[in-house]
Amino acid sequence: METLWFCLVAAILAMYVVFDGFDLGAGILHLALARTDAERRTVLRSIGPVWDGNEVWLVAGGGALCFAFPPLYASSFSGFYLPLMIVLWLLILRGIAVEFRNHIEGRLWSPIWDVTFSLSSLLLALFFGVALGNVVRGVPLDPQGRFFVPLWTDFRPGAAPGVLDAYTLVVGLTAVAVLTLHGALWIALKTTGGLQFRARRTIDFVWWAVAALTVTLTLFTMKVQPQVAESLTSRPWGYLLAMAALSGLVGVLWFASHEQDGPAFLSSAVYLASMLATAAFGIYPYVLPATTDRSLGLTVHNAAAPIEGLRIGLAWWIPGMALVVGYFVFVYHRFAGKVALDGDGY
Repeated sequence: METLWFCLVAAILAMYVVFDGFDLGAGILHLALARTDAERRTVLRSIGPVWDGNEVWLVAGGGALCFAFPPLYASSFSGFYLPLMIVLWLLILRGIAVEFRNHIEGRLWSPIWDVTFSLSSLLLALFFGVALGNVVRGVPLDPQGRFFVPLWTDFRPGAAPGVLDAYTLVVGLTAVAVLTLHGALWIALKTTGGLQFRARRTIDFVWWAVAALTVTLTLFTMKVQPQVAESLTSRPWGYLLAMAALSGLVGVLWFASHEQDGPAFLSSAVYLASMLATAAFGIYPYVLPATTDRSLGLTVHNAAAPIEGLRIGLAWWIPGMALVVGYFVFVYHRFAGKVALDGDGY
Protein backbone atom coordinates (compact mmCIF):
# COMPACT_ATOMS: atom_id res chain seq x y z
CA MET A 1 0.00 0.00 0.00
CA GLU A 2 2.90 2.38 0.76
CA THR A 3 4.40 1.72 -2.67
CA LEU A 4 1.03 2.28 -4.33
CA TRP A 5 0.71 5.69 -2.70
CA PHE A 6 4.28 6.53 -3.68
CA CYS A 7 3.31 5.82 -7.29
CA LEU A 8 0.06 7.80 -6.98
CA VAL A 9 1.80 10.87 -5.56
CA ALA A 10 4.49 10.65 -8.25
CA ALA A 11 1.81 10.33 -10.95
CA ILE A 12 -0.13 13.36 -9.65
CA LEU A 13 3.01 15.51 -9.61
CA ALA A 14 3.91 14.30 -13.11
CA MET A 15 0.43 15.33 -14.29
CA TYR A 16 1.01 18.77 -12.77
CA VAL A 17 4.30 19.19 -14.61
CA VAL A 18 2.80 18.04 -17.92
CA PHE A 19 -0.27 20.28 -17.69
CA ASP A 20 0.96 23.36 -15.85
CA GLY A 21 4.33 22.98 -17.54
CA PHE A 22 3.09 24.22 -20.90
CA ASP A 23 1.53 27.37 -19.48
CA LEU A 24 4.70 28.04 -17.47
CA GLY A 25 6.61 27.63 -20.73
CA ALA A 26 4.18 29.93 -22.51
CA GLY A 27 4.80 32.48 -19.78
CA ILE A 28 8.57 32.19 -20.18
CA LEU A 29 8.19 32.87 -23.91
CA HIS A 30 5.44 35.48 -23.53
CA LEU A 31 7.70 38.48 -24.13
CA ALA A 32 10.19 36.79 -26.46
CA LEU A 33 7.71 35.44 -29.02
CA ALA A 34 4.77 37.83 -28.85
CA ARG A 35 5.71 41.07 -30.61
CA THR A 36 2.40 42.96 -30.34
CA ASP A 37 -0.34 43.40 -27.78
CA ALA A 38 -2.64 41.22 -29.91
CA GLU A 39 -0.07 38.41 -29.95
CA ARG A 40 0.44 38.64 -26.20
CA ARG A 41 -3.30 38.45 -25.68
CA THR A 42 -3.32 35.43 -27.98
CA VAL A 43 -0.70 33.66 -25.84
CA LEU A 44 -2.71 34.43 -22.71
CA ARG A 45 -5.95 33.31 -24.34
CA SER A 46 -4.33 29.98 -25.30
CA ILE A 47 -3.83 29.18 -21.61
CA GLY A 48 -6.66 31.30 -20.18
CA PRO A 49 -9.32 28.56 -19.89
CA VAL A 50 -6.96 26.02 -18.33
CA TRP A 51 -4.04 27.58 -16.45
CA ASP A 52 -5.74 27.83 -13.06
CA GLY A 53 -7.34 24.40 -13.46
CA ASN A 54 -3.93 22.93 -14.19
CA GLU A 55 -2.84 23.90 -10.69
CA VAL A 56 -5.44 21.52 -9.26
CA TRP A 57 -2.81 18.82 -9.75
CA LEU A 58 -0.37 20.73 -7.53
CA VAL A 59 -2.99 21.06 -4.79
CA ALA A 60 -3.92 17.39 -5.17
CA GLY A 61 -0.27 16.38 -5.01
CA GLY A 62 0.31 18.40 -1.83
CA GLY A 63 -2.80 16.93 -0.24
CA ALA A 64 -1.89 13.37 -1.17
CA LEU A 65 1.66 13.91 0.11
CA CYS A 66 0.39 15.24 3.43
CA PHE A 67 -2.06 12.35 3.82
CA ALA A 68 0.12 9.45 2.68
CA PHE A 69 3.53 10.52 4.02
CA PRO A 70 2.96 12.99 6.88
CA PRO A 71 6.56 12.89 8.23
CA LEU A 72 7.83 13.81 4.76
CA TYR A 73 5.36 16.67 4.49
CA ALA A 74 6.25 17.98 7.95
CA SER A 75 9.99 17.67 7.41
CA SER A 76 10.02 19.21 3.93
CA PHE A 77 7.74 22.15 4.67
CA SER A 78 9.79 23.16 7.71
CA GLY A 79 13.22 22.54 6.16
CA PHE A 80 12.34 24.26 2.87
CA TYR A 81 10.28 27.03 4.46
CA LEU A 82 11.94 29.98 2.71
CA PRO A 83 12.04 28.43 -0.81
CA LEU A 84 8.40 27.35 -0.45
CA MET A 85 7.39 30.88 0.53
CA ILE A 86 9.20 32.17 -2.55
CA VAL A 87 7.29 29.68 -4.72
CA LEU A 88 4.01 30.73 -3.10
CA TRP A 89 4.66 34.40 -3.86
CA LEU A 90 5.64 33.58 -7.44
CA LEU A 91 2.39 31.63 -7.92
CA ILE A 92 0.41 34.57 -6.53
CA LEU A 93 2.22 37.13 -8.70
CA ARG A 94 1.77 34.99 -11.79
CA GLY A 95 -1.97 34.61 -11.22
CA ILE A 96 -2.36 38.32 -10.53
CA ALA A 97 -0.47 39.18 -13.72
CA VAL A 98 -2.74 37.00 -15.86
CA GLU A 99 -5.94 38.38 -14.37
CA PHE A 100 -4.99 42.05 -13.93
CA ARG A 101 -3.29 42.70 -17.28
CA ASN A 102 -6.36 43.81 -19.23
CA HIS A 103 -8.37 45.44 -16.46
CA ILE A 104 -6.94 48.90 -17.09
CA GLU A 105 -5.74 50.52 -20.30
CA GLY A 106 -2.45 52.34 -19.87
CA ARG A 107 1.01 52.72 -21.35
CA LEU A 108 2.67 51.12 -18.33
CA TRP A 109 -0.05 48.89 -16.91
CA SER A 110 0.05 46.01 -19.42
CA PRO A 111 3.86 45.99 -19.86
CA ILE A 112 4.37 45.76 -16.09
CA TRP A 113 2.12 42.71 -15.85
CA ASP A 114 3.67 41.17 -18.98
CA VAL A 115 7.10 41.34 -17.35
CA THR A 116 5.68 40.01 -14.08
CA PHE A 117 4.03 37.10 -15.88
CA SER A 118 7.18 36.13 -17.79
CA LEU A 119 9.59 36.58 -14.89
CA SER A 120 7.43 34.70 -12.39
CA SER A 121 6.95 31.85 -14.88
CA LEU A 122 10.71 31.64 -15.44
CA LEU A 123 11.53 31.67 -11.73
CA LEU A 124 8.82 29.10 -10.95
CA ALA A 125 10.27 26.70 -13.52
CA LEU A 126 13.73 27.25 -12.01
CA PHE A 127 12.58 26.77 -8.41
CA PHE A 128 10.50 23.69 -9.22
CA GLY A 129 13.57 22.18 -10.88
CA VAL A 130 15.76 23.09 -7.93
CA ALA A 131 13.18 21.50 -5.59
CA LEU A 132 13.29 18.26 -7.58
CA GLY A 133 17.07 18.37 -7.47
CA ASN A 134 17.00 18.65 -3.67
CA VAL A 135 14.69 15.63 -3.40
CA VAL A 136 16.86 13.48 -5.68
CA ARG A 137 20.16 14.62 -4.12
CA GLY A 138 18.89 14.42 -0.56
CA VAL A 139 19.08 16.71 2.47
CA PRO A 140 20.98 16.58 5.80
CA LEU A 141 18.33 14.76 7.85
CA ASP A 142 18.96 14.22 11.57
CA PRO A 143 17.77 11.15 13.54
CA GLN A 144 14.44 12.89 14.21
CA GLY A 145 13.84 13.38 10.48
CA ARG A 146 14.41 17.14 10.62
CA PHE A 147 16.74 19.32 8.61
CA PHE A 148 17.57 22.87 7.69
CA VAL A 149 19.09 23.83 4.36
CA PRO A 150 20.35 27.38 3.71
CA LEU A 151 19.80 28.87 0.28
CA TRP A 152 23.44 28.15 -0.57
CA THR A 153 26.78 27.27 1.01
CA ASP A 154 29.76 26.63 -1.28
CA PHE A 155 27.63 25.34 -4.21
CA ARG A 156 29.15 21.86 -3.89
CA PRO A 157 26.93 18.82 -3.26
CA GLY A 158 27.91 17.07 -0.07
CA ALA A 159 26.82 16.15 3.44
CA ALA A 160 25.71 19.72 4.23
CA PRO A 161 24.57 21.28 0.94
CA GLY A 162 22.48 24.38 0.30
CA VAL A 163 19.20 24.55 -1.55
CA LEU A 164 21.27 25.88 -4.45
CA ASP A 165 24.35 23.96 -5.44
CA ALA A 166 25.95 22.83 -8.69
CA TYR A 167 23.62 19.84 -9.04
CA THR A 168 20.33 21.52 -8.15
CA LEU A 169 21.16 24.44 -10.45
CA VAL A 170 21.68 22.00 -13.33
CA VAL A 171 18.29 20.45 -12.54
CA GLY A 172 16.75 23.92 -12.38
CA LEU A 173 18.24 25.00 -15.71
CA THR A 174 17.09 21.75 -17.27
CA ALA A 175 13.57 22.39 -15.98
CA VAL A 176 13.60 25.89 -17.49
CA ALA A 177 14.77 24.55 -20.86
CA VAL A 178 12.31 21.64 -20.87
CA LEU A 179 9.31 23.77 -19.93
CA THR A 180 10.33 26.42 -22.45
CA LEU A 181 10.28 23.71 -25.12
CA HIS A 182 6.94 22.43 -23.82
CA GLY A 183 5.50 25.95 -23.92
CA ALA A 184 6.79 26.61 -27.43
CA LEU A 185 5.13 23.40 -28.60
CA TRP A 186 1.86 24.52 -27.02
CA ILE A 187 2.02 27.95 -28.67
CA ALA A 188 2.77 26.34 -32.04
CA LEU A 189 -0.20 24.02 -31.52
CA LYS A 190 -2.67 26.75 -30.54
CA THR A 191 -1.70 29.69 -32.76
CA THR A 192 -1.19 30.61 -36.40
CA GLY A 193 0.79 33.12 -38.45
CA GLY A 194 3.92 34.84 -37.24
CA LEU A 195 3.47 33.71 -33.63
CA GLN A 196 3.32 30.07 -34.68
CA PHE A 197 6.32 30.55 -36.98
CA ARG A 198 8.46 32.02 -34.19
CA ALA A 199 7.36 29.26 -31.82
CA ARG A 200 8.48 26.62 -34.31
CA ARG A 201 11.86 28.30 -34.72
CA THR A 202 12.22 28.38 -30.94
CA ILE A 203 11.53 24.63 -30.80
CA ASP A 204 14.39 23.96 -33.23
CA PHE A 205 16.81 25.90 -31.03
CA VAL A 206 15.67 24.90 -27.55
CA TRP A 207 15.48 21.17 -28.38
CA TRP A 208 19.27 20.95 -28.63
CA ALA A 209 19.68 22.69 -25.29
CA VAL A 210 17.25 20.21 -23.71
CA ALA A 211 19.11 17.26 -25.24
CA ALA A 212 22.49 18.50 -23.97
CA LEU A 213 21.15 19.26 -20.50
CA THR A 214 19.41 15.88 -20.32
CA VAL A 215 22.70 14.06 -20.93
CA THR A 216 24.54 16.30 -18.46
CA LEU A 217 21.86 15.86 -15.80
CA THR A 218 21.78 12.08 -16.21
CA LEU A 219 25.54 11.76 -15.70
CA PHE A 220 25.51 14.22 -12.80
CA THR A 221 22.65 12.39 -11.09
CA MET A 222 24.51 9.07 -11.24
CA LYS A 223 27.44 10.73 -9.48
CA VAL A 224 25.48 12.66 -6.85
CA GLN A 225 22.87 10.01 -5.95
CA PRO A 226 24.20 6.41 -6.05
CA GLN A 227 20.74 5.09 -5.18
CA VAL A 228 19.67 5.74 -8.78
CA ALA A 229 22.33 3.44 -10.22
CA GLU A 230 21.54 0.82 -7.59
CA SER A 231 17.85 0.91 -8.45
CA LEU A 232 18.55 0.45 -12.16
CA THR A 233 20.96 -2.41 -11.40
CA SER A 234 18.55 -4.25 -9.12
CA ARG A 235 15.48 -3.56 -11.27
CA PRO A 236 16.65 -3.31 -14.91
CA TRP A 237 13.10 -2.80 -16.18
CA GLY A 238 13.54 0.79 -15.04
CA TYR A 239 15.55 1.36 -18.21
CA LEU A 240 12.22 1.18 -20.05
CA LEU A 241 11.27 4.48 -18.41
CA ALA A 242 14.51 6.05 -19.56
CA MET A 243 13.91 4.70 -23.08
CA ALA A 244 10.41 6.18 -23.05
CA ALA A 245 11.90 9.57 -22.15
CA LEU A 246 14.43 9.27 -24.96
CA SER A 247 11.70 8.26 -27.41
CA GLY A 248 9.61 11.26 -26.38
CA LEU A 249 12.53 13.64 -26.89
CA VAL A 250 13.33 12.18 -30.31
CA GLY A 251 9.63 12.31 -31.16
CA VAL A 252 9.56 16.04 -30.44
CA LEU A 253 12.36 16.64 -32.94
CA TRP A 254 10.85 14.39 -35.60
CA PHE A 255 7.29 15.67 -35.44
CA ALA A 256 8.30 19.32 -34.99
CA SER A 257 10.54 19.14 -38.06
CA HIS A 258 7.51 17.91 -40.03
CA GLU A 259 5.29 20.64 -38.51
CA GLN A 260 3.04 18.08 -36.82
CA ASP A 261 2.35 20.19 -33.76
CA GLY A 262 -0.09 17.85 -32.00
CA PRO A 263 2.12 14.73 -31.99
CA ALA A 264 5.15 16.89 -31.12
CA PHE A 265 3.37 18.28 -28.05
CA LEU A 266 2.27 14.79 -26.97
CA SER A 267 5.87 13.58 -27.40
CA SER A 268 7.00 16.35 -25.07
CA ALA A 269 4.41 15.21 -22.52
CA VAL A 270 5.78 11.65 -22.77
CA TYR A 271 9.32 12.94 -22.24
CA LEU A 272 8.33 14.96 -19.17
CA ALA A 273 6.30 12.19 -17.56
CA SER A 274 8.96 9.56 -18.27
CA MET A 275 11.80 11.68 -16.89
CA LEU A 276 9.89 12.26 -13.67
CA ALA A 277 8.95 8.57 -13.48
CA THR A 278 12.62 7.66 -13.93
CA ALA A 279 13.59 10.02 -11.09
CA ALA A 280 10.94 8.52 -8.79
CA PHE A 281 12.02 5.00 -9.77
CA GLY A 282 15.65 5.90 -9.14
CA ILE A 283 15.27 7.10 -5.55
CA TYR A 284 12.68 4.46 -4.50
CA PRO A 285 12.21 3.33 -1.70
CA TYR A 286 13.32 6.76 -0.49
CA VAL A 287 10.92 9.67 -0.55
CA LEU A 288 13.63 11.97 0.81
CA PRO A 289 17.20 10.63 0.93
CA ALA A 290 19.68 11.80 3.57
CA THR A 291 23.07 13.23 2.65
CA THR A 292 24.45 12.64 6.14
CA ASP A 293 23.69 8.94 6.68
CA ARG A 294 21.65 6.88 4.21
CA SER A 295 19.97 5.03 7.09
CA LEU A 296 18.39 8.33 8.21
CA GLY A 297 16.56 8.83 4.92
CA LEU A 298 12.77 8.91 4.83
CA THR A 299 11.37 5.93 2.92
CA VAL A 300 7.95 4.70 1.85
CA HIS A 301 8.06 2.49 4.94
CA ASN A 302 9.11 4.81 7.77
CA ALA A 303 7.30 7.91 6.43
CA ALA A 304 3.95 6.37 5.45
CA ALA A 305 0.69 6.80 7.32
CA PRO A 306 -0.90 3.71 8.94
CA ILE A 307 -2.05 1.06 6.44
CA GLU A 308 -5.70 1.30 7.40
CA GLY A 309 -5.67 5.03 6.82
CA LEU A 310 -4.04 4.55 3.42
CA ARG A 311 -6.76 2.08 2.45
CA ILE A 312 -9.55 4.41 3.49
CA GLY A 313 -7.84 7.28 1.71
CA LEU A 314 -7.62 5.26 -1.48
CA ALA A 315 -11.38 4.70 -1.41
CA TRP A 316 -11.86 8.49 -1.39
CA TRP A 317 -9.01 9.24 -3.79
CA ILE A 318 -10.46 7.17 -6.64
CA PRO A 319 -13.80 9.04 -7.04
CA GLY A 320 -12.09 12.37 -6.37
CA MET A 321 -9.54 11.84 -9.14
CA ALA A 322 -12.28 10.53 -11.44
CA LEU A 323 -14.04 13.91 -11.09
CA VAL A 324 -10.79 15.77 -11.78
CA VAL A 325 -10.07 13.69 -14.88
CA GLY A 326 -13.65 14.19 -16.11
CA TYR A 327 -13.32 17.93 -15.66
CA PHE A 328 -10.05 18.03 -17.60
CA VAL A 329 -11.45 15.95 -20.44
CA PHE A 330 -14.42 18.32 -20.74
CA VAL A 331 -12.38 21.55 -20.58
CA TYR A 332 -9.68 20.48 -23.02
CA HIS A 333 -12.28 19.14 -25.45
CA ARG A 334 -14.36 22.30 -25.12
CA PHE A 335 -11.42 24.61 -25.86
CA ALA A 336 -9.63 22.46 -28.44
CA GLY A 337 -8.37 23.99 -31.66
CA LYS A 338 -6.64 27.22 -32.58
CA VAL A 339 -7.05 30.36 -30.51
CA ALA A 340 -9.31 33.07 -31.94
CA LEU A 341 -8.72 36.56 -30.62
CA ASP A 342 -12.24 37.95 -30.67
CA GLY A 343 -14.47 39.55 -28.08
CA ASP A 344 -13.42 40.60 -24.58
CA GLY A 345 -10.99 38.91 -22.23
CA TYR A 346 -7.29 38.23 -22.54
